[in-house]
Amino acid sequence: MSVPARLHEFIGDFSDLVAQCPVENELLARGGRLLGELVGHDDWLPDAYAVPSPERYQQYLLYRDPLARFSVVRFVWGAGQATPVHDHRVWGLVGVLRGAELAESFAFDPAGALRSTGPAQRLGAGSVDAVSPRTGDIHRVANAHEDQVSVSIHVYGADIGAVERATYDSNGRPKPFV
Repeated sequence: MSVPARLHEFIGDFSDLVAQCPVENELLARGGRLLGELVGHDDWLPDAYAVPSPERYQQYLLYRDPLARFSVVRFVWGAGQATPVHDHRVWGLVGVLRGAELAESFAFDPAGALRSTGPAQRLGAGSVDAVSPRTGDIHRVANAHEDQVSVSIHVYGADIGAVERATYDSNGRPKPFV
């Protein structure tokens, strides 16, 4: 896939932002607006790059910053597909390009048990959400639709393919993965 103009502009603007903005809260706010502009226009991702796998949701690297300051990943969700409960260990932004997603947050209670922090949040096309180890980065994400594909664009504060993270079982036990 050649880099569509909108994505190319987003990558340039996000690179500038990361270079100028070391404060995470500000970076997430300003970066969220940039991602919102990108996913607010569904005219740049060819349909051929939004075909789901029948087995599970798919992740495709769109861009990895040469300095590993951030990465951009496209998620393609088939009907009803979902992630396990997982963490990120770096900040992240999630923007929905097509369809809708459900994001359910989790946190450890004082006794060390992993608990849902409330009902899943529905993110429609054009919506952006943020995660961070400082504010909560353990969640489960699902396609909100049982009958259509959803596509989201994720921006992570590292080369996410090199970050050791974890999924969590129903008892809150971590299973590390990269």
